[in-house]
Amino acid sequence: MNKEQLEFAVFCIESVAERLNKTGDEIYRLMADESSVLDDYIIQFWETLHTQGKEYIVDELLGVMQNRGLKI
Repeated sequence: MNKEQLEFAVFCIESVAERLNKTGDEIYRLMADESSVLDDYIIQFWETLHTQGKEYIVDELLGVMQNRGLKI
């Protein structure tokens, strides 16, 4: 993971946390420890995702998390 990907991952985690009124730590655990959303989605597709707006990114990530069976 390079610096740009890391910064984007933090943006994604904090943006989802804000939408769900949860902490960044809670969302990080869901995305990294309880699933592979962080590595297999955010980092893998960051080139496309980072060109989108915040609302689209959060909606997309929430959909991925739900499809993977995460309780959010």
